[in-house]
Parts: sequence; structure tokens; C-alpha cells
Amino acid sequence: MAGKIIQWIKKEPMLLLSVSAALIGLIITPPARALFLEIDWRTLGTLLMMLCVLEGFKQEQVLQPVVGLASRLRRMTSLTLFLVFGVFFSSMFVTNDVSLLIFVPLTILIFRIAKKEHYILPVISMENIAAVRGSLLTPFGSPQNLFLYGRAGISTGRFMLHMLPLCVMSGILLAGFVFFLYRKDLKETAALSGTSVQENAAEGSKQKRIMYLALFSVILLVIVTRTRWWWGAMILVLGTILLSDRKLFRKVDYVLLATFFCFFVFSSSIAGNSGIAAFLKRSVAGREYWWAIGLSQLISNVPASIVLYPFTENFAGLIYGADTAGLCSLIGSLASVINYRIYVREYPENGRQFIKTFTLVSWAFFLIVVIPGLLLSGWNFFE
Repeated sequence: MAGKIIQWIKKEPMLLLSVSAALIGLIITPPARALFLEIDWRTLGTLLMMLCVLEGFKQEQVLQPVVGLASRLRRMTSLTLFLVFGVFFSSMFVTNDVSLLIFVPLTILIFRIAKKEHYILPVISMENIAAVRGSLLTPFGSPQNLFLYGRAGISTGRFMLHMLPLCVMSGILLAGFVFFLYRKDLKETAALSGTSVQENAAEGSKQKRIMYLALFSVILLVIVTRTRWWWGAMILVLGTILLSDRKLFRKVDYVLLATFFCFFVFSSSIAGNSGIAAFLKRSVAGREYWWAIGLSQLISNVPASIVLYPFTENFAGLIYGADTAGLCSLIGSLASVINYRIYVREYPENGRQFIKTFTLVSWAFFLIVVIPGLLLSGWNFFE
């Protein structure tokens, strides 16, 4: 029995951490109706819809045409740039979480076909950076941007202008990281062909592919429009799957959903404690950049943004810090948790290796961008 518990802890360390954080939060602030009303149910509902639909994508091989497009790229540098910048640019519009949910499984599939599995960990680590740094450009690129943009009351154009320098610099650095990965042979070829792609394609159902694409469009519409009727879309998406493909619900990654829920419980508990709130009020003002980075390593950048915003005097410091925090650790951004979960579902024995590689690549990037971010935090968003 003890052996099974230890094995489970090794397999699901992020869930264990999030449950522990939620329990600590509930001790700090006893559960009440107001506490649970503060939880971001919209994000949880959107995540549930996305997990279900993308499981349908995987089951019906909906992304096979993208694999076919990638198969035309003969060099590993070109293939990796295609995948990394696919994440970088798509995250600006469909959020960093969604871009990883789309491209990380695709990367694993393609590199398996190409017999280049030893590159999977560094490449998906770079995709994680691409998701974190590409999404910072737009107000709806990440949950923390959406929250802070809504509170700041500034125009979309001004917001994007202030985020553009960090985004451009990050894109250039990412390209450099890709070329550094293949520095020993920039012309290394990928053993990927249309034939091998076709052999790995499942029959699938044309009707179900169309259905899942339609449901995916509904989810993107909910994200982009920020409609308050997201719950209606959730009923539509889940109801459609229930009627047409109910067995799919057995394959959904509910552990990831539970991890998000526990972190939201913790952040709501912290914000609801008057003593902690008073401490933050004294400590945060003028140090928003470092506080956002540091606190995010404990509760992730979305809850950290929610907790710190009421005590913030320098908005730029808070948002730049929150958007940089995801480069420090797995906990720094919940998008990183998604990346981890996708990988360990395919390679359950390599969780520790993922954390090691992820931390090495992310910290190399963090040490380059952290000071420019600090210098830019003096740029007033409201002038």
C-alpha cells in the first residue's frame, strides 16, 4: 500500500502540491460561500471543454493535416522552428494554455514518427517558453493578462504597445535557442515522410472530426469574445459529446482540472485573510516586479496577479513580473503544468527528467530577460 502511495506521489507531484496548498488555504481562511464565489469558474469550465475537445482531436486524428504539413520540412531546425513559433503566435490569440494543448501532443507525435524522441524534452520546454512569452502580447493571451487588462481600463492598442518589446525580444531569443540546440549539425534531417505520417493516421470518423472542429470553434469564440454566457457553451459542448461520443469522458485528464481548482481555492483563501492582506499592502508597493515573480513560484502567476493587484502601485511591474514568472519553475505558470501533464501521460517514468530539462532551459531564458523586464517596469502604462 505504501509503495503504491509513493508511486502515485511520483506520478502526480503537481496534484499533491495543489491539494496541499488548498488545504493550507482552507486552514488560513475557513471555507465560506464567498470563498468559492471567488474561484475562477469560467477558466475551469473553459479548460474542461478544451480538454474534452482536444481528446477528441487526438482520438479522431484531427491534427493529421498539420502533421502532413510538418512532414514537408526536411531539416530538424525548420521543423522545430515551425512547432515552437506555432505555439508562440497561436498563444497570442487562443491563450498559452490552449496553444500548448494543441502543439505539445503534436510535437510528441511528430518526433516519434521522425525517430527523434531524444529532442522532445528540450523542444517542448522551448514551446513552454514560446507560450509564456508569445501570449504576453495580447490582453487575452493568458488568464493573468485578461484579469489585469480588465482591471486597468486601458486600450488594447496601448496594452500591446507596452508588451511588444518583450515579445519581440523573446521571439529572437527563441530562434537563437533552436539553433543552439542543433549547433552540432544545423542540417540534421528529420526522417519524416508523407508515407510514415499516413501509416500513423487512424481511420477516424469524418462526422466526428467535423463535430470536434465545430466545438473547438465554439470554445475559441468564448475565449475571444469573453462572453458571460460561457456556461451555455459548456453545456452545449459537453452535451454534444455526451450524446455522440460519451466514452471519450473516460480519457479526459481530470487530474489537470483538479490541480487548477486547488490552486484557485488557495488564492481565494489568501486574498480573504485580513492579516495577510495587511502584510501585502505594506510590502508590495514599489516592489511589484519581484513580488509577482516570487509569489508566482508558490501559487502560480494567475493567483499571484489576483492576490497582488489590490496592493499594487506600479501596474507595469506587476504584469511584467507575472508574465516573466512562468520561466522560473513549473509552478510559476499553470500553462507549464499543462505541458508537464501532457508529457507524463505519454512518458510516466520521465517526470523528474522533464522537470530537470524544463528548469535548465527556462532558467537560461529567464536570466537573459529578467533585467530588461525590470527596466521596462518603469514605463507607465497610463501616460
